[in-house]
Order: sequence, then structure tokens, then C-alpha cells
Amino acid sequence: MNIRFILNPHSGKLKGDADKIASMASAIQLNFPGADMRLTKAPGHATELAQEAARAGFDAAVAIGGDGTINETARGLAGTDTALGVIPNGSGNGFARELGMPLLFEEAVARLQRAQKMKCDAGRANGELFLNLAGVGIEADIAWQFMEQGKTGRRGMWPYFKIGAKTAFTYKPHTLDVDFDGRRETVAPLTLVFANGRQYGSNFKIAPGASLTDGELDMVAVQDAPKWKLALAAPAFFTDNWRPFGITQTTRVKHALIRQPGEIVYHVDGEPRKTRDTLEIAVEPGALNVLLPSR
Repeated sequence: MNIRFILNPHSGKLKGDADKIASMASAIQLNFPGADMRLTKAPGHATELAQEAARAGFDAAVAIGGDGTINETARGLAGTDTALGVIPNGSGNGFARELGMPLLFEEAVARLQRAQKMKCDAGRANGELFLNLAGVGIEADIAWQFMEQGKTGRRGMWPYFKIGAKTAFTYKPHTLDVDFDGRRETVAPLTLVFANGRQYGSNFKIAPGASLTDGELDMVAVQDAPKWKLALAAPAFFTDNWRPFGITQTTRVKHALIRQPGEIVYHVDGEPRKTRDTLEIAVEPGALNVLLPSR
């Protein structure tokens, strides 16, 4: 199989470590002699490298990194015959977990040797592709604050935790008008998520019934319940089906239009975005080929 590997050298614990990157390259060459490997240099570069791979007729482009790198690579492959492969090297690794990819690098590379292609759906948020999740609400607000802080201050888990903890006690849900598949509802959820895959990452399953291949998105509204109820319900999100207290309401949709006067903060596979007045969500069935690892 003719494969290009696209590595984000700053993802996960790499932080530009030349020795670790060289070790990864050696493992790739051991399993795929002569494979092409490229390092990303800036945001959006993975998309360019994936587009080049598709034009050159590669069988697959394998993204090595977190959900952001995987998303960028997928954008360059959607609508082409070149398949998306995934080797997780981020923090949550939501999409990689959905595909059943091992989290150990060497094992993940080996499992790709006998991978099979499958058609995978994607979502679109205002036309921008997402593989796993997009949504509005508290997690989009936290992601935006974290991005803004990263421009002038520290990043990492501890700053993210502090922003999240503060926001959890101060966040006020917005009232949203949502048109979906011929219906209209007015809601004020803690978060409104459109799920192609089941989880954010780290096995936190916001939409346990979602599927990457069913041609639909799971629209999950999380109620703005009392803090004690949310705290007691939190462990349930690491299970496949149990959802106590009626915290979530799930509807399967193909298209949705969210209306809110003024600024709308949302996220696309965890990356924060802003728009005004309306946010359009749609599913694109069979948008790209994906390498499913051997069992």
C-alpha cells in the first residue's frame, strides 16, 4: 500500500523532540518500507499535504496527532479515493478511539498493515468538515477562552481545568431556535452537540448511539440541570447507555439550522469558531474513505 504519513511534531508529548520523531519514523519504515513521511509546519499544513497525497494517487494519508491534525488531514481527502488513516498522538484521541485504533504507537502502525477501507460520514458546520463532534454551549465557550489565553499565557491541562471550573459556575445558557428536518424547537441547553462519532475523547461518550456510517448525526441536548445533578450524572458518560436523571435528549438529524441573534461561539472537533446569527449543521454521508485497523 502506497501511504503518506503526516505527523504533527508538536502533538501529544512530542513537543518537537527530534529523538522521538526519529523513533516514530523508524517504526513506520519497519512496517512500511519506503513510506513517505512529512512533518506539518503550521496550522492548515496537514490539509495541504493530504491534498498533495490525493493528487499524487496515494492509497492513504495517515494522520499522526490529535483530533485537530486528523481533522485537517480529512479535509484534504474528502471526496477523493485516498483513504484517511489515523495514529493517535493527542490527548483525548476521540476519533481514533471510534475507529478502534490502539493508543500505543508501535501497535497502531502494525495494525495498519492489514487495515480495510470503509466509507465514513462527516459533518459540516457552516460548510467546515468535522469528523467527530461540533456544537454550541459551554464546551465551545471553554475552548474559545482556552484559545485566547494560549495567545498570551500558558497552555496545558491545568490552565484548561481552571478555565473549565470557573466557566462551570458562571456559564449562562443561550436560548436557541433550532430547525431540524422539518421541525422547530426553542431550547436553552448547557450544550447542544452534533455527533458523528460517540465521544469527545478519553471514552467520554456524549452520544453512545452515534455511528460513523449511518448517514445521520446525533443531536444531543444536555440540560442545564442543578450542579449536584450534573455531578452525579457525570460518571454515566463513561458508559455506553446509562444516562440518569434525564440529563440528555438525543434526536437523529440530517440537517439543522441554529438561530441566535448576535454572536455564536461553536466548536468543530474541539477547535473554537465564531459566527453570527445562524449556524448550519449537516451530515455528508460517505464523505471519505477511512482505514479501519485489523483486529
